[in-house]
Amino acid sequence: MAGMFFMKPAARTVRSITRAGLIGLMLLCAVSALLAAIALVAGLTWLTANLVSLQWQWLDITVNWLVGAVLGIGGWFMLPVLVVLISGAFQEITIHRVERVEYPDRMRTGEPHFWPDVVHDIRFTFKAVLLNLLILPFYLVGIGFLLSVLLNSYLLGREFFESAAGYHLGKPKAREIGRRHKMLIYGSGLVITVLTLLPGVNLFVPIIAVVWMVHVYHGLPESGEIAVR
Repeated sequence: MAGMFFMKPAARTVRSITRAGLIGLMLLCAVSALLAAIALVAGLTWLTANLVSLQWQWLDITVNWLVGAVLGIGGWFMLPVLVVLISGAFQEITIHRVERVEYPDRMRTGEPHFWPDVVHDIRFTFKAVLLNLLILPFYLVGIGFLLSVLLNSYLLGREFFESAAGYHLGKPKAREIGRRHKMLIYGSGLVITVLTLLPGVNLFVPIIAVVWMVHVYHGLPESGEIAVR
């Protein structure tokens, strides 16, 4: 049963990307994600160069290399949290296009907005980055990757579901529904997190994740509840 829940959104997500005309939007998101990644790398490089300054040059270089390696690895696994910030800008546009071709009888009235919840998205990203920074030391003992995947699966699953369901029902109601389907949403978050770790693919995840969760939401019986106008 759980397998069917995951297979349906996966198949429908692939189909919707072409049917809803999302290729151009995905390319725009890819450029945005690439710029965000470059900014992250530049920030980590600056931080590494200025974090430690020791008297002996060889020790200074060694320590900076070690710090840079830890931050670099940790930074790569923190990329998932940036997906929410990037996708937030195109969230309503993506949902509107997908529902227009896949769920025309369930569309919300009114035109979609550009980056409708920017303050929330920035706040979420800041909180998620802090949580990911807290687990950086665990990379030194070999469990950082596992903790990162578990943490980001929870964060991304919850956030993207509440965005898709909240588009119709509002965030409080979406949060309530999410608590009834924890495993499905967490599993979807795991899929999204894994995709964000695949080079190349991760550039397109901001749109893929939104489309995926639109199908997850509309696959639930609660999707028939009265929408917020």
